[in-house]
Amino acid sequence: MNRQLTNSVSIILVNYNGVDVLIDCLNSLEKFIPRNNCEIIAVDNNSQDNSVDIIENQFPHIKLIKLPKNVGFGAGNNAGAEVAKGEFLFLLNTDTILTNNILPHLLELMSENSDVGIIGPKLLFPDGSFQISFSPEISIKGEFAARKLHKDAENKNELDIIEQDFQDIQEVDIVVGAAFFIRADLFNLLGGFDEKFFMYFEESDLCQRVRNEGYKILYTPYVSLIHIRGHSVNKISNKMAVEYRRSQIYYYHKHRPMWEILMLKIYLMFKFLSEYLKTSNTYSWEIIKLIFMYK
Repeated sequence: MNRQLTNSVSIILVNYNGVDVLIDCLNSLEKFIPRNNCEIIAVDNNSQDNSVDIIENQFPHIKLIKLPKNVGFGAGNNAGAEVAKGEFLFLLNTDTILTNNILPHLLELMSENSDVGIIGPKLLFPDGSFQISFSPEISIKGEFAARKLHKDAENKNELDIIEQDFQDIQEVDIVVGAAFFIRADLFNLLGGFDEKFFMYFEESDLCQRVRNEGYKILYTPYVSLIHIRGHSVNKISNKMAVEYRRSQIYYYHKHRPMWEILMLKIYLMFKFLSEYLKTSNTYSWEIIKLIFMYK
């Protein structure tokens, strides 16, 4: 791949009908990120709103890739990475807003630690409160730990304790894909995101493969940005619930031992068969069928 920029960053955003958040995101990049050592690539997943028109008319310096259909989050980022020239990739959700230039810290941290492959910055809710942006390894045990982490985060006092525990840079298993800083060469070596994940678990899968290569994943609280969590899936929650379970099952087949795969399927069968019998929800039945899809 042709890398013309030196020690540079390619910021990649994947957009799908995100016009109501996209403008604030791009305006924040315009305000805080200098163009001399950075390129911005927007990948549009065949949006049906006026997102593309806004990018073309209001942000003509942004490199725009228009895909003929919605290929998902991972495949969209892969399309952006194919044309990226930076030494580092900064994968950003369109529902993020920068409040300062966080790139110098990320570049310095990556440059000083050759064994680090991915860095995740601190994420904040729009009101400035702390947001969980890291997770234990995906496994039966890890998912229980993650569930407890997010349950605790619903209590302000518990959330304050979690934030205090993450006041310093530290190694984690997973950082969420909303703000994902990775070495471009490493991303390309691994083939980018696994495009079988349409949405959900793709960053967990990539983090696992990065760790398998011997690299560390860091969380840093010394820089932060705002993340309007859940924006992209709020309008189609049932469909995304099915997609979540599809990705979860695929992840377990890819990375976890057979006994964990069986435990997951038994849990999902009881959970969604009971739900289907009570409500006759179509999406519950779709998840039940998924359980038998993967052999």
